[in-house]
Parts: sequence; C-alpha cells; structure tokens
Amino acid sequence: MSHLQSFSTTRRLPWTTVVLLAGVMAVVWSPKANADTAQLQTLLQRNNCTACHLIDKRKYGPNLNEVAGRYAGQAGAVAMLATKIRAGGSGVWGEDMMPPQPNVSEADARTLAELILALKP
Repeated sequence: MSHLQSFSTTRRLPWTTVVLLAGVMAVVWSPKANADTAQLQTLLQRNNCTACHLIDKRKYGPNLNEVAGRYAGQAGAVAMLATKIRAGGSGVWGEDMMPPQPNVSEADARTLAELILALKP
C-alpha cells in the first residue's frame, strides 16, 4: 500500500456539525443579506458617504461595522443615527467631526441607519 493510500479513508463529520455548517452558509449566502449589502452600498455611494466611511475598513470616520457594534440592541438607535447622518456630530469617535449632510433625505438617512445597524460587526 502506498503512502497516499493509507490516508484515503474518509472521515465523516458528525451530523450536528453538518447541520450547523449548513445553517451558517444559509445565513452568509442568503439573497436577503446580499440584497441589503447591495442596497447599503448604493445608498452610501449615492449620498457620498464613502468619502469618509467604508463597511469593513476605517477611512476618515469609523467603519460601519464599528458603528453597528457600538449601537447594537440600543433602543432608538435608528432614529439617533438617522438624525446624526443629517445633522453631523462630534466626540463619539474621537475628536474628528462628522459634517452635517443636509442633502441626504430623511428617508435615505433612516434606511442607511437601518442597514448599518443590520450589519454583523
């Protein structure tokens, strides 16, 4: 028997591991998650948010995964973020200031806030 043949026995994963992996893959590859990310990217670009923010990398402001992590589960977070997008602010992420974005519609600001908070940090 050759060296390679001795390692040819297949190992089976426990069924619970297979079920867990299938569930993770369903969430990661779900069309809804991809659609939400595509919608978020479209809104970020349309409203020039990408000049300072990226989803997973820090640019000038915090990355959006950091924002999602900071406000996860907080009551009123969507309204607060939507207001901050339009009004600007400072002091939350250091000394840098986020300038007001009054050209972002209230509807877009709310949708952006919802999609950002739906990210998995």
